[in-house]
Amino acid sequence: MSGPTLTFWCALLCVFRAQKIETSSPPNFVIMLMDDMGWGDLGVLGQPSRETPNLDAMAAQGMLLPNFYTANPLCSPSRASLLTGRLPVRNGFYTTNGHARNAYTPQEIVGGISPDEILLPQMLKKKGYVSKIVGKWHLGHRAQYLPLKNGFDEWFGAPNCHFGPYNNSERPNIPVYNNSEMVGRYYEEFEIDKKTGESNLTQIYLQEGLDFIYRQNLAQQPFFLYWAADATHAPVYASRHFLGKSQRGRYGDAVMELDYSVGQILSKLRTLDIENNTFVFFTSDNGAALMSGPNESGSNGPFLCGKETTYEGGMREPAIAWWPGHISAGTVDFQLASVMDLYTTSLSLAGISPPDDRLLDGLDLSPILLNSSHIHQNRPIFFYRGNELMAVRLGQYKAHFWTWTNSWEELHKGVNFCPGQEVPGVTTHEQKEHTLQPLIFHLGRDPGEKFPISVLTKEYLDVLSRISAVVERHKKTLVAGIPQLNMCDLAVMNWAPAGCEKLGKCLKAPTSTPWKCEWPH
Repeated sequence: MSGPTLTFWCALLCVFRAQKIETSSPPNFVIMLMDDMGWGDLGVLGQPSRETPNLDAMAAQGMLLPNFYTANPLCSPSRASLLTGRLPVRNGFYTTNGHARNAYTPQEIVGGISPDEILLPQMLKKKGYVSKIVGKWHLGHRAQYLPLKNGFDEWFGAPNCHFGPYNNSERPNIPVYNNSEMVGRYYEEFEIDKKTGESNLTQIYLQEGLDFIYRQNLAQQPFFLYWAADATHAPVYASRHFLGKSQRGRYGDAVMELDYSVGQILSKLRTLDIENNTFVFFTSDNGAALMSGPNESGSNGPFLCGKETTYEGGMREPAIAWWPGHISAGTVDFQLASVMDLYTTSLSLAGISPPDDRLLDGLDLSPILLNSSHIHQNRPIFFYRGNELMAVRLGQYKAHFWTWTNSWEELHKGVNFCPGQEVPGVTTHEQKEHTLQPLIFHLGRDPGEKFPISVLTKEYLDVLSRISAVVERHKKTLVAGIPQLNMCDLAVMNWAPAGCEKLGKCLKAPTSTPWKCEWPH
């Protein structure tokens, strides 16, 4: 072979190898986690107003996962599961103060994410990823539990939900952090007008996300953006430009602004020409909060009840995976999947081996996302409240071992997790045990869980046999974590977060008087 010809082929081979290395490099990750957004809030999933054009387009360009579940019907435990790949009963984000109780991280909670857990950003550091959380953390607000102590490199947002306003004497307003120091408080420097619903928080969160993407791309640094906007959690809010624009009222205004924000983030990835190297996933932390409705809650579509329940409306979530050039456009996949799978899938795509010293509940969905290979056909979904296994889904079937919406006492106070959806013998207001004869539904025929299969049929007996075997295997491997959500104390609230001195915003804490938290739900 002559000199020039050899030089040409060597050059071509180098180009090919360079391209191969580039295309096989680990992707960036953007996980968008909404707050109390329901399965039925997206146009692509049937919302009649069709006010989510960017999310509908995202689904058309990627993969829609209609059988996607959270790990708990309440915000804090589900977020802990996303970032650890483990059920709340394993990672400690549950309570044993009462049977089958939902628990979260209000200001007075003493605990937070366990130091024994290994969070996704901590794992991604092995491949040089820079990680940022924008928005709501909700895994503990004391210093040792905050994001920058748990693998994240940057944070703009708040440790707790945007409840308030408070008087700062009996209860402080929630701080907003920029990295490790507070830069103000909700209802003070960061206003939410509860009367009109106006707030520019989503716009601030959007700009924080866009800036982070831009900076990491400029530095040629792989990144993980966890974008956790909370505008659809009551009290619902939207910026002035979006207020009054939706057919669905103030909640719809918030959804429209979040949809716009999703569109802006995807557009930024395209503008920077990194869309083919960025895996994006959109979902919600739990079902729509029907108890906040109708003005401040979303839709769970055809599914029963909502947030705080282990019926389908409480834990089945909207879910879209987007990665141009890797995920086939316009795909719908009915794989049973979970928010915990994002942990394992992200590690797989990044080329990082998962921790081998603990049992993970998340599965690697990359074969399904990239090749539509169904390797998890018999994968169960477990529905927990506290440390009680309430229900299990296997294939099209779901068996309830316990049923409970909320107590008669709460209901009589006007708190209703299933307004207008009472199903006799199913949506019980007393904790009802069915372990000897579970209520079994076929979710294909009956997505609303209204018609239990007769216990006298062969179908019932066959399904019971299969699900019972799954439950037995699960319980044999279950090592419960130390419950982190048992103790409360007014002294641990957000009285004097880091940075308060510079702002003159430090408040005096009361004397420590710990007590066992009461969880009525």
